[in-house]
Amino acid sequence: MMLTKKQSGIYIDDSISDDLLSIDGIIFDCDGVLIDITKSYDLTIVNTVKYVLENFFQITDSIEINSKIIDGFKSSGGFNDEVDLTYASILSLVVAKKLNKPQHEFISNVMSNADSSGILSVEKYLEKLADISDIKHKLSYPGIRNENPLYKIFDQIFYGPELYSKLFKQKSQFSESGLIDNDVVIVNNLLIEKLQKKFASKLSIVSGRGKESIRYSLKQLLDKFDLKNSAFLEDEPRKLAKPNPESLVRSIKSMNCKHCLYVGDSMEDFIMAKKATSLGHKTTFCGIIGTSKNPQQKLELFQQNGAKLVLESINLLPKVLNLE
Repeated sequence: MMLTKKQSGIYIDDSISDDLLSIDGIIFDCDGVLIDITKSYDLTIVNTVKYVLENFFQITDSIEINSKIIDGFKSSGGFNDEVDLTYASILSLVVAKKLNKPQHEFISNVMSNADSSGILSVEKYLEKLADISDIKHKLSYPGIRNENPLYKIFDQIFYGPELYSKLFKQKSQFSESGLIDNDVVIVNNLLIEKLQKKFASKLSIVSGRGKESIRYSLKQLLDKFDLKNSAFLEDEPRKLAKPNPESLVRSIKSMNCKHCLYVGDSMEDFIMAKKATSLGHKTTFCGIIGTSKNPQQKLELFQQNGAKLVLESINLLPKVLNLE
């Protein structure tokens, strides 16, 4: 079956139309779903790569990490963590410089060889081409978040000096405002009220972002969700990172959902939802494409991988679920 465009911004496989009626709870990803991060997290990737290449490796002529590169890594299903993506980009560009290869072409080849194992697949591919032990040693990634140099630079640029100090109890080396201030909040009270009429308190979040980071941007809106049965993976052990379904299954079970809708914007989200279903917890994935720089490409990626429901925005959920 193929996705058909029912109306503006809604793409659905006819085979699941009736099945949607049995959904009894919704779990949301945050970035790219509740919040548009193209001017915050994405720009932090760009700025961190540039800073590290210049200050750690004396590379001053690197290409900019654009949306095509970000989407390319994320389409592999192994780069839900933006710092992982930053690390993979840095590794690729330093090796390209070592081998005197064209940067765009080289990083494209790296992306083509990446898979859902994320940075492990990138390291494995690059180790066949060059000795990367010196780069890995210098970055010591991932390590401990508040000690690792790459994590610290990324977090300082993203959170800004005040929030960084509050979250990590350390002083930032940067004085500029945090790019988190560029977050654009998509979710709103009206949407939540419409969903609560059917699902009551069975609305939660399973996100790679930390709880206080989400609260900074969503403010009081965060309290509209079932936080007790949510998961904020930045605050949890790295082994729980998407697409590991453990946190999603935990949320589903805690809310006692028989058929959950998981709303995400990435291949990691899609893979995680499929794994939850395979573990006996029926989960329908809803892909969001409107926050992507190339929505049509994201739509095709989801469709090629068998997604049965794709929306331009979460604001279309009430229409799809017959709530209005």
